[in-house]
Amino acid sequence: MKQIAELVPIILFFAVYQFDGRTVELWGWHYRFDGIYSATWILILATLGQVVLTRLITGHIEKRLLLLAATVLVFGGATLALRNQLFIQWKPTIFNWVLAGIFAGTSMWTGKTVMQRAMGAQLTLPERVWRQLNLLWIANFLVVGALNLYVAYRFSEATWVSYKLYSAIGFTLVLSALTVLLIMPHLEADKDGPPADSN
Repeated sequence: MKQIAELVPIILFFAVYQFDGRTVELWGWHYRFDGIYSATWILILATLGQVVLTRLITGHIEKRLLLLAATVLVFGGATLALRNQLFIQWKPTIFNWVLAGIFAGTSMWTGKTVMQRAMGAQLTLPERVWRQLNLLWIANFLVVGALNLYVAYRFSEATWVSYKLYSAIGFTLVLSALTVLLIMPHLEADKDGPPADSN
C-alpha cells in the first residue's frame, strides 16, 4: 500500500505534463504550463505533501520515503535551476540503484535483510525465503534503474514521461505479486506450526 501511495506524485507528474503549452486563468492570474518543468514542480510539491501527510497520519516517516523526497528535491531542483530535464530523468535510476545498494549492503553487513529487519516480528519465514525476497527486490531495483536510462536516452521526452508512469505501476504490481507468491506458502504452513526448514 505504501508503494501504491508513492505512485500519486508520479500520476500528477504525468497529468501535468499533458498540459504542456496550455494556459490557465484564475481570477486574473495566468499560468502557462511548461512541459517537464511544470511537471517537475508538481512532483516536488506532491512528494513533500506526501511526507507531511505521512507524518501527520502515522506519526513517523520511513527512511525510504525520506530518500525518495531527497532525490526528488535534489534532481528536481537541479532540473528547474539548470533547465535540463536529464536531472529528473536520472532521478528514478539513482533512487532505485541506491535502494539496491542498501538492500544488498544491509544483508551483507548485518546478516539480516531489510525486509527481515522491518517485518521479522510480524512474519515467520525461513531464512532462504528472506534471502529470495531480498534478491527479488534488488533485481527489481537494478532492472528498473537500467530500463529508465535506456528509455530516457533512446526515446523522446514524452515517451519517457509515459514510460515513467506505466512502468512504475507495472513494476509495482509485478513485484507485489511475486512477493506475495513467495510469502503465501509459508503463511499457510505457519498456521500448523513453525517452519521445518529454517535454512
